[in-house]
This record gives sequence, C-alpha cells and structure tokens, in this order.
Amino acid sequence: MKVLVFLLAFGSLGACNKKPIDFPQQEMIQEKEIINLVRKNDISGVKSTLDEGTDINTRDKKGRSLLLIATIGKQYEMAKLLLSYRADVNLQDDQLDSPFLYAGASGQTELVRLYLAHGARFDVFNRYNGTALIPACERGHVETVKLLVSTKGFPVNHVNRLGWTALMEAVILGNGSQKYQEIVQILKVNGADIHIPDHSGKTPLQHAESLRFTEIAQILK
Repeated sequence: MKVLVFLLAFGSLGACNKKPIDFPQQEMIQEKEIINLVRKNDISGVKSTLDEGTDINTRDKKGRSLLLIATIGKQYEMAKLLLSYRADVNLQDDQLDSPFLYAGASGQTELVRLYLAHGARFDVFNRYNGTALIPACERGHVETVKLLVSTKGFPVNHVNRLGWTALMEAVILGNGSQKYQEIVQILKVNGADIHIPDHSGKTPLQHAESLRFTEIAQILK
C-alpha cells in the first residue's frame, strides 16, 4: 500500500512539473510558418494554416502583411486566397507600402483591379505621400494608369511630397518615349490638370520643353 501511495504521489508531482503551453510562442511559430508558406506560394498550406486560426493580417519583421508579400511575389492566386479570408489591401508596412500601393507602383494591373474591388483606399499614401498612380506613371505602366484614372473618385491631381503630380512624374522621370507620350495623353483626357506647377513654379509643359520631349510638349499645349 505504501508503495502504491508513493507511486501515485510521484506521478502527480511529475504532472505538476510539466511546462504549460506557451501560447505566445506557439503563435509566433504559426506566424513564421505562414509567412514562409506565402513566400513559397504554397496555397494549400496557407489555406490550412489560416483554417487553424492564424491571423490573416500577420506581418513579417519589416511589417509586410501576407498580402503584401504575395503582391511583391506577383502571386495572383495567393492574393485571391488571402482576400477570401478578408486580408486588408490597405495595410502598410514599415516603409508605408501597402498591397494596393505596391501593385500600382509595380504595374500589376490585375492585382490593382482585384484590390479596387476589395476596398482599396485612395487616401492611404506611400512614403513620398503619393498615390498608386504616381509611381505607375513614373515607371511607364500604361495599363495600370488607364485603370486607375478611369476609377471613380481616384485623385488624379494629387500632389506628393516632392510637389509633383502623376503628370509631372511622367514628364520629369520618364524618357519621352511612346509609352510616356501615351500616359500623358491618358492623364490629360482623364482630368489631369496640366497647369499644376512643381515647387519651383515650373509646369509639366515647361519641363517637357526643357527636356526636349517634343511630342509630350505638343500633347500638353
């Protein structure tokens, strides 16, 4: 009987000494796992992890959400999956990139279209206090520009921290080639104010002329 009591007591003591589950640590492991799964474009793995309750707006060390990571990776199907779990298209990382802003800047027109349909906001700006349109114009993403300027309520004439509109960036940071001529025409037709100057008081037309972009200058006259 004494032996039995000793064994029972020892067993109870052993059970008491077991470490409780560290829930914060477990969550960190799950977050790291889903970030890696998104980067690998493992759709089934991501879906399974989300179904287990992992936060859809999990961020990496740089503040990038799962949806932003997928956007950077140009993973359209992954983005659709994440949106089906209500991922936030406006969630910004440490340098103020959001899925919508990044998609616009990188010319991923279909993702821009998808994000517009899922609540993309026009009053969330990048680190230059710019919209998705401004870098799209700078980088010559014609189709993305067409989509954004035709979107109701989009601020075509927004001025960024540098004092530049989308039109100004297309002129100054473009190379005057055919695609930039097309972008300038698209902007003009869709309500871009060709008279808004930069901080020095110089207009897009004056910049085009000084850069000897004859075709663009003609469009702006």
